[in-house]
Amino acid sequence: MSADTPPGAAALLPYALAIFTGAFLLFLAQPLIAKYILPWFGGGPAVWTTCMLFFQVLLLGGYAYAHLSIRRFKPRVQALLHLALLLAALTQLPITPDDAWKPLSVDAPTWHVLVLLSASIGLPFLALASTTPLMQAWLNLSHPGVSPYRLFALSNFGSLLALLSYPLLIEPALTRTGQATVWVLGFGLFLVLSGYCAWRTWGRERADTTHSAAASSPRPNAPRVTPGTRLLWLALPACAVVLLLAVTNQITKDLVVVPFLWVLPLALYLLSFVISFADERGYCRWAYAVALVPAMAVAVVTMSRPMATPPLQQIGVYSMALFVGCMICHGELSRLKPHARHLTDYYLMVALGGALGGVFVTVGAPLIFSDYLELHLGLLGVCGLALITHFIDRKSALHGGHPLWAWALLITAYVGFGVALYFQVATPPGMVIAQSRNFYGVLKVVRRFEGSADEQRWLYHGATPHGVQFTSPEQRRLGTGYYSARSGAGLALRFFRQQRPRRIGLVGLGVGTLTAFGKENDVIRIYEIDPEIRRIAKTYFSYLADSPARIDMVMGDARLSLERESPQGFDLLLIDAFSGDAMPLHLLTREAFEVYLSHLEPNGVIGLLIDTDHLDFEPVLRRLADHFGLQAARIITPSGPGQDWGADWMLMTRNREFLDSQPIALATSQPSASVDHVRLWTDDYTSLL
Repeated sequence: MSADTPPGAAALLPYALAIFTGAFLLFLAQPLIAKYILPWFGGGPAVWTTCMLFFQVLLLGGYAYAHLSIRRFKPRVQALLHLALLLAALTQLPITPDDAWKPLSVDAPTWHVLVLLSASIGLPFLALASTTPLMQAWLNLSHPGVSPYRLFALSNFGSLLALLSYPLLIEPALTRTGQATVWVLGFGLFLVLSGYCAWRTWGRERADTTHSAAASSPRPNAPRVTPGTRLLWLALPACAVVLLLAVTNQITKDLVVVPFLWVLPLALYLLSFVISFADERGYCRWAYAVALVPAMAVAVVTMSRPMATPPLQQIGVYSMALFVGCMICHGELSRLKPHARHLTDYYLMVALGGALGGVFVTVGAPLIFSDYLELHLGLLGVCGLALITHFIDRKSALHGGHPLWAWALLITAYVGFGVALYFQVATPPGMVIAQSRNFYGVLKVVRRFEGSADEQRWLYHGATPHGVQFTSPEQRRLGTGYYSARSGAGLALRFFRQQRPRRIGLVGLGVGTLTAFGKENDVIRIYEIDPEIRRIAKTYFSYLADSPARIDMVMGDARLSLERESPQGFDLLLIDAFSGDAMPLHLLTREAFEVYLSHLEPNGVIGLLIDTDHLDFEPVLRRLADHFGLQAARIITPSGPGQDWGADWMLMTRNREFLDSQPIALATSQPSASVDHVRLWTDDYTSLL
């Protein structure tokens, strides 16, 4: 077949299969390994955004490797290099990280995650990341009449399919070990396909292929590449990634951190890539420009009222803003596609932009801002880039008719949008007296009813309250929030008060409310992962200082800390660790309960706060109770006076005397349903479907 003869489907199939398989594995690995390490770092949303940063940087590395390989070496050397990389990647299989990487301290979790991922999946991910630009360039060299951008759309389709398959099919059906095994088998198939494509490239000479690439372009009317064009190649994908990660943070920080809520924004992001690059008609410029206005407006209103907006509505609003914003970024990026001779330059700049967006959200924003402002900046950036791309395109409808009036109106609206974003940063009611941000989230201390007898201090994690204390000497020792005297925790503490001095374990410090129940000679051992929580509890709240009990503080992930400790002999172990509005799932597995029970007295009680508006953990916990021969009592108390929020506690024990005691028996709710159909959660298997 000559260079000018259009290739048949058989000639394209190996390249297409290699690209599709590589993209599928690339994006299947992301939720798989993120879910694996999520429990090691507290189960918060920053674990996923840090993983996303790693993937963006490795994507840039793969594109840079492909770019340099194609520019510097003959096809035979390119093939040898790629085969060597693929073989080196085999040394890191399977991709599941070793337990030796579990963190020993709470210092620098971002860097720990990045180093861990590099050691576990760095080489396989680099090989997969380089596939799309390398295979497209090889195909263009041998068959210059074929548009490589169609294969870019195929790559994104493979990525999208992997993301949708994970929460809907793979996670519910397979354990983590099974998922990793399937991934390794897929990588073996990818290795064979890539090896075949490398063999097809082996005998070609760079001079001939370069001439062929120049002779025909998949985009005969491609725009001239200027410094401004390259800057847009960088800015558009950077803004899209900022928006992606900001929306992911927004919908997980106050809800629950699970793969589905990771995957949904990323799937919409990739869908915009597929639509924009599969066909130039996929991006209707004027339609998305019009859709941008209501999408941004509704997002701003929702951001200012996070607790008043139902979770599903929040997810829908932010998902729509993300999709419209990414369609504009990727649609304009597609309009700027260059001639094929600039193919790897283009992909390199796109990958660099994505990596810079990831660095900004994951590393820069927590250092620069004390609040979540990335979403505000992402929305503002999308609107600004939409204006810029229309301004530099003389064919834009905005340059016809009366352009000065049109531009004056648009710029005024843009400035007004920025002002609205500035004034609508969500702030809890009251006066913020302290605010900070780190890997684990944003914390705010708010003072309410200043100067009155009921003056209070509240602690917020994101938009979720995590504790409150009265400041007056008469009331500051009262149990508040989820720890009122009539709550499940309060009743359990009262039961054990009648016996010898108590040993109490608490997972999750909050403001230290539990210590208000401490008596002389009691020992309260608190496990807390966030050092900023400890600082705030000691600085702005007095529960810890006021308690007559001995307070021991253990910093680090509670489950990892308990695994490393000798048995503590707790009479009562209370689990009150929240990520967003729900307990991290790794605290609700068989292996987690084995750890809890190893630290519990034979007649001790495990208490879990399951107070959430979005999920029902009762079936999961009753299934665990059946497995371990425990009895479970669910105690739901409504809100009451004196900042008694009401609470939903599940108390689990083998202590019949405790369960039959009048306060517990009267407060216990009937089981909601049979748990015979509920699958036991393990470290290898958790699913909310």
